Amino acid sequence: MQNETIIAGFGGQGVLFIGKIMAYAALEENLEVTWFPSYGPEMRGGTANCTVVISDEEIGSPQVLNPRAAIVMNQPSLDKYEKLVRPGGYLVINASMVNRGSVRDDISVIEIPATELAEELGDKRLSNTIMLGALGAEADFLNLKSLEKGLNKSLSSGKKYLFDLNLKALQKGADSNS
Repeated sequence: MQNETIIAGFGGQGVLFIGKIMAYAALEENLEVTWFPSYGPEMRGGTANCTVVISDEEIGSPQVLNPRAAIVMNQPSLDKYEKLVRPGGYLVINASMVNRGSVRDDISVIEIPATELAEELGDKRLSNTIMLGALGAEADFLNLKSLEKGLNKSLSSGKKYLFDLNLKALQKGADSNS
């Protein structure tokens, strides 16, 4: 079975990073995966999105029209991707950064004040990992233990000191959705 996720926000919000965590998590489960980043020329502050396709068989293309899940970190991303999530899919919204809820009733919507929760942990940059944890707790195609392993592999050797804090953020996101 193939599952596609689009992660979108502004550059600097860690969009590509959590996509990489998902990709490494899929590899931990011996699944096929593509990680396809896209960002504007400004990078930090410009638009950024990332598509992650996870499958138990060969993946034909990293391009996705109707993802099973979307993580949207800001208002422009909600406006663009909400309508594209296929019925029965998942939409994770950073409620801290948008001015409306979802208008869809045919998908699972997770509205989470990720920025505020990240500030409780001491760093608003953790909002991305909190949102990934929320999706990981809800979606049937993600495994929190594999996401933890993916997190560890996604951090370069010079950033390993950030593992424990990001692990707390991942768990906070998972716990906030229960």
